[in-house]
Amino acid sequence: MRKFRRKKQPNMDGINLLVSILVCYPEIGTVSFEPKDDTLHFSFPFREVPSKEAFEATGQFIKESIQAYHALEGFFNGQIGMTLEAQGNTAFFHIVRDVYTLSRGEIGLISTLMREHFGKLLILDQERDVDMEADAAQGDAIDHMIGNLKINRVTDKMIGVRENGRVMVFNK
Repeated sequence: MRKFRRKKQPNMDGINLLVSILVCYPEIGTVSFEPKDDTLHFSFPFREVPSKEAFEATGQFIKESIQAYHALEGFFNGQIGMTLEAQGNTAFFHIVRDVYTLSRGEIGLISTLMREHFGKLLILDQERDVDMEADAAQGDAIDHMIGNLKINRVTDKMIGVRENGRVMVFNK
């Protein structure tokens, strides 16, 4: 007798979270979820490689800003990691955050700080028309999906990529 394996269903909250983040924050080029340590990895693409000093100073400022935001929100000991990856004339500023202390407000803070400090270097997707009502609904959805990731264990590694005005999510 042949046994049929049940195809594993993808975690829709995780997929929708990655899509929503990429739709709401054009500064973010890719976002991925790493289940082994419950972290989200954000990558900000740059047109050119910033100086080591600019990366370190901005990285420190972003880290201190996140910690101040956490103190106001009552979170402590959040996992915050940052690296700069150079590839030829382009670069990627990577930020790693644990989902347990992450919020939509913090993602917005990080995106704003990246735009303020590296605005001319950032590779942005085509500017989109801002619909305040849709953005508010999308923001509420991000909060809800982050909350679900905190409660329901996700076992799939997922990566969301922005390419030519489209957003794609893959399970790894």
